[in-house]
Amino acid sequence: MTSLLQQAFDGEVFRQQGHQLVDRLADYLQQALRRGDFPVLPWREPETLRREWRRLLADPAPISFADLTEKLLQQSIHLHHPRCCGHQVAPPAPITALAELFSALLNNSMAVYEVGPAGTAIEKAVLDWLALRLGMKQGADGILTSGGSLGNLTGLLAARREHGGCDSWEEGARSGLPLAVMVSEESHYSVARALKIMGLGGQGLVQLPVNDRLQVRPELLEPSLRAARADGKQVIAIVANACSTSTGAYDPLPEIAGFAKKYGLWLHVDAAHGGAALFSPKYRQLVQGLDEADSLVIDFHKMMLCPALATAVLFRDGTVLDRIFSQKATYLLPERLQMPWQDIARSTIECTKKMMGLKVMLLLKTVGEGVFSEYVTHVYDLARDFATVLKGTSDFHLAVEPQANIVCFRHQPSQVPAGQWGKYNAELRRRLIARGRFYVVQTAIAGETYLRLTLMNPFTGLDDLQELLAEIRHVGQWERDLH
Repeated sequence: MTSLLQQAFDGEVFRQQGHQLVDRLADYLQQALRRGDFPVLPWREPETLRREWRRLLADPAPISFADLTEKLLQQSIHLHHPRCCGHQVAPPAPITALAELFSALLNNSMAVYEVGPAGTAIEKAVLDWLALRLGMKQGADGILTSGGSLGNLTGLLAARREHGGCDSWEEGARSGLPLAVMVSEESHYSVARALKIMGLGGQGLVQLPVNDRLQVRPELLEPSLRAARADGKQVIAIVANACSTSTGAYDPLPEIAGFAKKYGLWLHVDAAHGGAALFSPKYRQLVQGLDEADSLVIDFHKMMLCPALATAVLFRDGTVLDRIFSQKATYLLPERLQMPWQDIARSTIECTKKMMGLKVMLLLKTVGEGVFSEYVTHVYDLARDFATVLKGTSDFHLAVEPQANIVCFRHQPSQVPAGQWGKYNAELRRRLIARGRFYVVQTAIAGETYLRLTLMNPFTGLDDLQELLAEIRHVGQWERDLH
């Protein structure tokens, strides 16, 4: 009799299930890219779906692998559908999904070299490649981590270690001037969260004003610094966006880098989304000055066609990696190493982590680096083309000229009072999601609600976005008729 353990590890069963799954996903991929006749987001109320899966788990009757995966497929959002234009999540290139399968079965945990030798070497190779493409000087180094939030926290921990005036890792927080960081009003929420995790509190965030394009205003940097110092704060760093999450605004990096250098501040750049512009000859100027950052983050799972999660955290001076976490763990980390880089747990918040560099390596070596240039250029061009269309209408309003692949706009039909536009567009979005033909999200700009598109799919075209406007007008008419 075959035991459950033997069944769970049966190579032939795995082969059959693997072939079956890849065949199904390949069919799904082709259908999605052809704009198949299925909802982009098959909306179900959260509690309804939760009850359904709880009942399935509680039911003692078995369910086949094919039926279970099909159920999951039918209930998931379809990122590969060209009319999925919501959040900043990549539709992964298929080869990267195979990398995840390979990595998951090997399960090399990447804490120390011995339990992830190839993965460790691949991670360092990928980081060296990225630093070279950024134009960073010799001595740059970094790590891969699980998302931009952990990446931003790591960069800011380095800022505190290098400019905080003490080794807070070993000595704890000392009394004295409270530490603070200068941050754009448009920065991702993870920056403020990182400062609070670090114990700086809300007072540790010095908000920087933005212009009408929602970029940091360089002329106000010095006044903001003087005001913070007059308020008794020790400013140690400044955070710039390349680009912002809400609207895709790129801060003026050369000016900010010059300011940081003049006043001895650590410069951290959140380039999680927009750092990939460096691969596009047409849009590379948007990240001019990125190589001057003391630390930066770039997500491979946003604009580099990889599945979540894989975030590069790069440091201009790679030796800082030896100082951020001065951890001692004799059961895991040897006291002396000729090559400290080989045990990645020394330099990350994580201990066990996935083989993140493999999907990047496979994409680079099987498809080629040019795929990033084609992709970024297409979706950035599309955002500008769509903005031009919006400006040519009488009933739509563009919030801000797009710099990246993020477009914020709203429907403003004459029949809806100006004071109701925000509420009206929020209801529009709810109805769009219920209909399922498009997926869009919303954001707030200067306290006003706007629809927000992030054009992540390389096969989304202007025709799709023209159809979106028609769908909005149709749904909007229905909404107005109800009132």
